[in-house]
Amino acid sequence: MESVARGGTRWKRFAVVMVPSVAATAAIGVALSQGALAASFSVSGQQFKVTAKDLRGKGFVQYGAMDVGNSGKHPVAVVGMESAKITNLCQSVVVPVPLFGNVSMTLKAGGEGSDPVRAKNLFIDADDLHANATFTNVDIGVSVDRTTKGPGPNPQDKPGKQYVPDSFAQQAEKVRFTDVKQRAWATSAGTFKLSGLHMSVKKGKHECY
Repeated sequence: MESVARGGTRWKRFAVVMVPSVAATAAIGVALSQGALAASFSVSGQQFKVTAKDLRGKGFVQYGAMDVGNSGKHPVAVVGMESAKITNLCQSVVVPVPLFGNVSMTLKAGGEGSDPVRAKNLFIDADDLHANATFTNVDIGVSVDRTTKGPGPNPQDKPGKQYVPDSFAQQAEKVRFTDVKQRAWATSAGTFKLSGLHMSVKKGKHECY
């Protein structure tokens, strides 16, 4: 049955318009999987949530930065990995729609029966993370501009604007996170392969956690 919002907005038509914005908000989609993400972007002003059962990365770096958008500046911890393999990935964002209410957009991939999600040159800008973590050959307190084990600072982050030059960072040859719960402002990657992709749009609040 077709749901209708006030003002005559048709739910099906709304869903068709809004579905692509899941990829835009969570920085995952066709352009991203083909490595066609723009060199820089302004954050949307909305956070999204991410969960994963298992995330294994090679070439790890983490440092502090500032995401900038029309909604203002948002301090984040940037996690960068040269390559990553993720199982049971879930990303969700809740969009408040005037006169209609909340709309939840959810993306799932790499679940049971599918290959893991794979990414290269992955960067995640987050302000909250809960997980179990294991680091291999970790260095804590290295200069962000002198890291050697990971991809270095995100090319989108400009020294003196998005991060403080020569500031605190940590790096590791390998990292493993399990039972991940994360709140993020942005994600970018050179390539992002999502096996078993399922995208859904629902009225109300339906977040990954």
